Amino acid sequence: MSKIELLSPAGNMECLKSAVLNGADAVYLGGKKFGARHFAANFDNLEMIEAIKFCHLYGVKIYVTVNTICYEDELEEALDYIEFLYDNNVDALIMQDLGLITLVRKKFPNLEIHASTQAHNHNDEGIRALKELGVKRVVLAREMSLDEIKNLKTNIEKEVFIHGALCVSYSGCCLFSAMNGGRSGNRGECVGSCRLPYKLYENDKEVKTDGDYLLSMRSLCTLEHIGKLIDANITSLKIEGRMKSPEYVSYITRLYRTKIDEYYKNKEINVSNEEIKNIKKLYNRELTKGYLFNDYGKSIMNIKSPNHIGIHLGNVIKVDKYKIKIKLDDTLNQEDGIRFDNDKGMIVNKLYNEKGLLVNKLEKGNVAILDNKIGLKNAKEVRKTTDVLLNKEINEFEKKKVKISITCNAFIGKKLELVVSDNIDTIKKYGNVIEKALNCSTDKERVKTQLEKLGGTPFVSQSTSINMDENIFISIKELNDLRREIVEELINTRENKSLYDKVKNNFEEEKLSVKNKDLKISVLVRNEEQLKVALKNKVDKIFTDSFALYNKYKGNNVYFKTKRVSDDKENFNDENLLVTELGAAFKYSKNNNFVSDYFLNVVNSKTVRYLESLNVKDVTLSPEVNKENIKLLGKENVTLLVYGRVELMVSKYCPINMLANGNDRRCNLCDVNKYYLKDKDDKIYPLINEKHLTHILNSTNLDLLDNLEDYLDYGITSFRIDLYDEEEKDIENIINVIRYAYGYRNNK
Repeated sequence: MSKIELLSPAGNMECLKSAVLNGADAVYLGGKKFGARHFAANFDNLEMIEAIKFCHLYGVKIYVTVNTICYEDELEEALDYIEFLYDNNVDALIMQDLGLITLVRKKFPNLEIHASTQAHNHNDEGIRALKELGVKRVVLAREMSLDEIKNLKTNIEKEVFIHGALCVSYSGCCLFSAMNGGRSGNRGECVGSCRLPYKLYENDKEVKTDGDYLLSMRSLCTLEHIGKLIDANITSLKIEGRMKSPEYVSYITRLYRTKIDEYYKNKEINVSNEEIKNIKKLYNRELTKGYLFNDYGKSIMNIKSPNHIGIHLGNVIKVDKYKIKIKLDDTLNQEDGIRFDNDKGMIVNKLYNEKGLLVNKLEKGNVAILDNKIGLKNAKEVRKTTDVLLNKEINEFEKKKVKISITCNAFIGKKLELVVSDNIDTIKKYGNVIEKALNCSTDKERVKTQLEKLGGTPFVSQSTSINMDENIFISIKELNDLRREIVEELINTRENKSLYDKVKNNFEEEKLSVKNKDLKISVLVRNEEQLKVALKNKVDKIFTDSFALYNKYKGNNVYFKTKRVSDDKENFNDENLLVTELGAAFKYSKNNNFVSDYFLNVVNSKTVRYLESLNVKDVTLSPEVNKENIKLLGKENVTLLVYGRVELMVSKYCPINMLANGNDRRCNLCDVNKYYLKDKDDKIYPLINEKHLTHILNSTNLDLLDNLEDYLDYGITSFRIDLYDEEEKDIENIINVIRYAYGYRNNK
């Protein structure tokens, strides 16, 4: 079995070099567009070429994120960008958009694709679908436990997050930012809605909590468990952090590199307190083993702070207008960064001891005096958020070198021969014909010394063989020139290496399926009363997530809505289904009557066609599709959500259970009480608990009813209504508005 891959993040060129030189086997990064970290510095095209060459020079693979959902009017530009990456030897793409994946598979059949965690990879059926689509690797959902990963049956490369920030929602399943902040998480522009303050309400009463950041998760750290991951048939271990500093990338990469190598050598890992402390100095929201190792509730959430909290430094003992006096519980250095418990922070530019003398360092137990340059009035605890000496230590490291072997053959009457190999490519160069020495001969040690002068290059010789006759003369200048030429050629060979032969296909667009232009209305109901109203008003499809309700009214165009997170055990063949994730669409592809929900993030025609190839009868567009692109999709067999509370996220974390019930076990409080979150603007977000999942609904309804005539003009004739607490009169009014608009347009 091949050695496990360590995959590190690169938000900019400095971070990329930090990752490579500290032992990453591969790095992932994004361009200026189409990557799910839009607010990282990222790489323009010239920087991308430089990055690819640098990585390949050091034998490191480079994976580029093209993992946003892609609007119809962006497909051509996205494909052009991918062609640029392909031509410049990128090793793989990390992708989410199913439609764009189908295009890439057709045009560049041997370009490696990894399915981003944004693709919601959490069950065998979905992973099988991706494999059949030509995906080589899946980045697994961070909600999966190690046991669940081990039980996956699909033979495909598996990538797992091992360190860094966690999302409270299943990745690719969050519309919170898009619906409330105007910036889409599925398009790399997340505003971090989960890091904002909320209050939890039970019915109309606030639930008291010991923190305000009720959706904020800790940071993942699996350092102590690397051996278990290595033994679990996982291909790649991934560090999160494209928004992090070069020092963070350097240290975390080097630390995991060391532990991986240690485990392969000794079958055990030792993690020191100092190493954990250093991790916390670099970035700390408190640490968790994550769902990967079965942390839940309070073990995975940090509701007290959504930001980097560093480590405890000491306590404030006095504050006045000019000075701050701190009793230290740890070392403080000049130029360290600190933060007080009222969230004010500063860089310690001047550090005084208790006698008022300027110093550059004070140890634990001393009293430190600082200039009050931030207008601090009162505080208790102080935390260190930047350690200047740690950063300096991180940046002073032995950089990675590529091992090569050198062979020199020097025999009288034959040309000087120099051979260099990196165990993959072998390069030969020839010099002048060797002659006997007339005066001073050249010995083996001198030749060896000159050839091993590789200090300004990425190489180091692990084996140097000198084969030569006695009493010969070789010019030192000739040796140096030959070494320089052969090293330059090896650099050029490595920088421009491609893992695959370049194949580009032309292909014809799929033919549009014939569309029925008759009006269709589908309704998602929350209870039996709403279902009866929908039946009374003779809508075309009724969706319910209650299997009891579905069974009771089956045969009346009622459809059962499948779970957004499926464990493959349930089987609803031959039922009318509304499928909510790729695994279900693939699993029921032989079903004669099923449609897809908006959770599949469909925003372009290529994804529509792919789902139709799985026998999906009707595809619901994502509520993230803008009006311009809805116009471009009007000829497709698609449904548009025009009214309802959009589900903002689905989470494995249950705030009701942890905060209202006071423990980490699942409960049935939701059967008798209503729960919701309230933000700082008093917006209310209903919570719906479904066994092991929490669904958060939007505070307001999506309402596109005023634009119905435009959508009808575009060719959209299938509309969906999602109900929450609407009663009969409201429901009938919404249905009638749609029917009136359709009739009015047709009678023009």
